[in-house]
Amino acid sequence: MSNTIEMFGITIHKFSMNGAIDVLQEWLQFGDNDCKYVVTPNVDHVVLLEKNPAFKQAYDHAAMVVADGRPVVLASRILGKALPETVPGSDLVPNIFERFQQQQLPLRIYLLGAMPGVGEVAAANIKSQWPVVEVVGILSPDFGFEKDPAYCDRICQSVAEAKADLLVIGLGAPKQEIWVDKHAHKLPVKVALCVGATIDFLAGNKPRAPMWMRKTGLEWLHRMCSEPKRLVKRYAVDAIIFPRLFIREWMKK
Repeated sequence: MSNTIEMFGITIHKFSMNGAIDVLQEWLQFGDNDCKYVVTPNVDHVVLLEKNPAFKQAYDHAAMVVADGRPVVLASRILGKALPETVPGSDLVPNIFERFQQQQLPLRIYLLGAMPGVGEVAAANIKSQWPVVEVVGILSPDFGFEKDPAYCDRICQSVAEAKADLLVIGLGAPKQEIWVDKHAHKLPVKVALCVGATIDFLAGNKPRAPMWMRKTGLEWLHRMCSEPKRLVKRYAVDAIIFPRLFIREWMKK
């Protein structure tokens, strides 16, 4: 049985959280420094992929694609392509740290993203909770940095000099995926994770939804209420377009 499905024009790996971590641990311990990057599709990604060719290309080049959003998993089950569960980036990162901590394996990480000062707080929290995880680099890039090739080269050089195993990218979609796809050949890390607000969550800068909301697929509602100006319009558009895309997939079936 294949470990991937095709849906919404992308290939998604049928990994559980533990299955994804097993593969990532293998890459991090024994893989080459070839920047295998991971993307985590949710409803907003599926909608954006329809109209953003660079974003679609980044997805096509990703080494691992695991479903973040509960509606994406539900759609897979209705379409008879059942994904086992959601693997949100905000849970994937601490679960990787926990795996390496439990097995007492060293892990060098670089935090790229979030507002100035947030990465330092996240690094302190990581050191406190997972002592085997060493934060070897922190960078909060300037707004619009992705349009400055020289600035991007300096970021890549900083990551290279830090000799990190894992690059945690928290720049938001689709910027983080497009950027890492464009610059992966200059990033000598084993794995890069495109994980949105995860650095903020690690710093305690943004609160995660209560566990019951995460388990019932309502974390989006918590995030929307936390950041209404930024997210209400996005979620409203997604709520209109995603069902249309699902119907299209259903008709293909």
